[in-house]
Amino acid sequence: MTTAVTEAVKGTGQGDREDTGDGHRYVGEEELTELAASLLRAAGTSPAPALCIARSLVEADLTGHSSHGVRRLPGYLAAVRDGIIDPARSGEVRSRTGATAVVDGQRAFGQLAARCATGELASLCEEFAVGVVTIRDCNHVGRLGEYTAELAERGLVALAVSNADPTVAPYGGRERRLGTNPMSWALPRAEGRPPVVMDWATAAVAEGKLNVARAAGLPVAPGLLLDPAGAPSTAPEDFYRGGALLPFGGHKGYALSVVIEITGGLLSRAGISCLPGYGGHFGTVLIGIRVDAFVPAAEFREQTESFCAELARTRPAGDGHEVLVPGEPEERTRARRRAHGIPLPHATWRELNDLNGS
Repeated sequence: MTTAVTEAVKGTGQGDREDTGDGHRYVGEEELTELAASLLRAAGTSPAPALCIARSLVEADLTGHSSHGVRRLPGYLAAVRDGIIDPARSGEVRSRTGATAVVDGQRAFGQLAARCATGELASLCEEFAVGVVTIRDCNHVGRLGEYTAELAERGLVALAVSNADPTVAPYGGRERRLGTNPMSWALPRAEGRPPVVMDWATAAVAEGKLNVARAAGLPVAPGLLLDPAGAPSTAPEDFYRGGALLPFGGHKGYALSVVIEITGGLLSRAGISCLPGYGGHFGTVLIGIRVDAFVPAAEFREQTESFCAELARTRPAGDGHEVLVPGEPEERTRARRRAHGIPLPHATWRELNDLNGS
């Protein structure tokens, strides 16, 4: 039984943690948030920032993107111990030039630096109608879609890109040269409706999702990765033995990844990930456009909503198919998991509790 199906039939309420036989514990949102926050506080993060980071991680789990959820905490805490993350810092605006700004990530948790950048971008767009913010010395920020969605809810068209350490082979190659290089784009819908949100890696699969499959002992679909010898593989372990991820969509995903590598890496001064001088940071750039500078906001929202409704009326391609707007699968998953709990692999649940001294 799949996780989604198990959640749908479980029906025992948020916070129930019984084993349903699918290899997961189901944990309530509040319980998981407090566990994550307590681990962060123990690592030296002040209570309010710790809660902010914890909520960001749990939000990723709620929306079904567990690759960016609480499973990241052991790695984050190891980075604190190694001096890569400074748990006492939170990022700050370093400079402003017209409608642009640079945020100094201060080697803090990336979620805090990204929160700072999101707020600064909203301010720039309020003043100038458009804005661009880069983040320097930035650690892993989590889901880019979290930040673009918040900006879209403020009436902005928002775009975010980020480069990362090399894990992806270029189209036609077999060696790691590119990061998973995610991008997100979000647009406002009608008042009270969640925004349209596109958020994905330019790799055929995010490394975090590969790690989740490995932890569950599951293979992945063909066409996602190469083994160390450059042969196609469906075994997640082959990537961790020295293989490489592949770009999505062949040459098209590869080209998009190249553009993001240059934009994110150079504008943020993180560097190109496969070249000397790259410091291992996430080169993050956020762009915002205030809708009402170009068209009445109500008109934009109304037309977007009408378009979404027209897409939903499309006849399905077959049984079990349904046309959804980008962002709607996450909203459905969020509602389901809030009602029935967040599924965590037993190994992840044990690891978090071991870290917490339970």
